[in-house]
Amino acid sequence: MSNLAYKIDIIVIGGGQAGLSSAYHLHQMGLQGGKGYLVLDKSPRPGGAWQFRWPSLTMKTINRLHDLPGMGFAEVLDPGQTEVRAAEAVPAYFEAYEQRFQLPVYRPVTVRVVCRRGDRFRVETDQETFSARGIINATGTWDAPQIPYYPGRELFRGRQMHTHDYRTADAFAGKRVLIVGAGISALQMLDEISRVTEVIWVTRRPPEFRAGDFTPEDGRAAVAIVEERVRQGLIPGSVVSVTGLPMTPAIRAMRERGVLNRLPMFSEITPTGVRWADGREEAVDVILWATGFRSALDHLAPLDLREPNGGIVMAGRLATQVAKDPRVHLVGYGPSASTIGANRAGGAAAQELARTLGLTPARP
Repeated sequence: MSNLAYKIDIIVIGGGQAGLSSAYHLHQMGLQGGKGYLVLDKSPRPGGAWQFRWPSLTMKTINRLHDLPGMGFAEVLDPGQTEVRAAEAVPAYFEAYEQRFQLPVYRPVTVRVVCRRGDRFRVETDQETFSARGIINATGTWDAPQIPYYPGRELFRGRQMHTHDYRTADAFAGKRVLIVGAGISALQMLDEISRVTEVIWVTRRPPEFRAGDFTPEDGRAAVAIVEERVRQGLIPGSVVSVTGLPMTPAIRAMRERGVLNRLPMFSEITPTGVRWADGREEAVDVILWATGFRSALDHLAPLDLREPNGGIVMAGRLATQVAKDPRVHLVGYGPSASTIGANRAGGAAAQELARTLGLTPARP
């Protein structure tokens, strides 16, 4: 690879909600796009991970999508159009947003590795190489599906897939499906697939359903718990483990249909299905792992940001700054993993990093 590297002050890695929010705040500071900052996006078009979500996921069924700073979603889509596919509506919003603020997004380009070169970072991609003074990483989790290992997994003769690969329930018609996981995505797929075929649902722990509305106070309490974890260098816990599952009308309907018959986690996988510790076996054609994602940070491995336990000690006003290297911010990690969290964290990361690099005057 050539030693020539394009010099830029701040590289934003990722063009989803967190990346665009960060870019907006850098733009508002007056940094010059393309020289002062640049967004590198792996996706072929605007939309972040939303463009890859399954077709049945509509604006009505997704968790609340918060407006990006400076431009509301309603400017692109009528709030009453709830049946529009999220994979179409959100990318259209992100594209309009990029155009409105003329954000310098370079795509598709995949960041392969980030390493230190003197007092700068060398950012190697599948296209050019860049030299940056600071990094805002906003790669989220979509490209890092997490599948836990259970004995016999490699022997299973059926199909194994992750939420990441799910498209339509009709693809499972006539097959016996095992869904693993207790998150919101797991329940959405359980609802859809159970309408076309037989489904078995297993989780490691009994799911906790939350009665009543999820209030702003509940949200702040959940974020505080996750923030405390990352400030201690612990691996962020899942949102559901903190907040519980909302008892929505859809989930109540599932209960009435007799779908919420959860089984405990199996102990091993057989060539034809799964087996529990007590010897019980179930034959299945498909194992669908709705087991979440991990943070997509492998390209940052040479920076040695992680602690021995796998976590990263975070600092800064909203816990976006890496304690080991203040020139690196992670947005969409830990407490900023939600859409509203990503917005606030994007602003904090942009302002703190700019001050660290001496690009803006210090503020009180």
